[in-house]
Amino acid sequence: MSDTPPDHLSTNPKSPHFNMEVLQRGIGIRFKGRERKDVEEYSISEGWIRVAAGKTRDRHGNPLTIKLTGPVEAWFENPAEGAEEDKPSNAE
Repeated sequence: MSDTPPDHLSTNPKSPHFNMEVLQRGIGIRFKGRERKDVEEYSISEGWIRVAAGKTRDRHGNPLTIKLTGPVEAWFENPAEGAEEDKPSNAE
């Protein structure tokens, strides 16, 4: 797996942009210079995120979301498996 997060990712398992392996590594999102923990979906190239609109639910029980536009940055919070093994040790 690369160290670059995907351009488009969703936490909803029904979405075509859902990827469990990537989500298990942990994704950090910075939107308009502020770190966000409530992001349901994002697109870096299109410059938007989706967040839940309060506690409101649709008729299927899914949270209603709103789309916010602006600069989006994403990064992995945890290193990839095996990445720590590849680093050289300082054995002298």
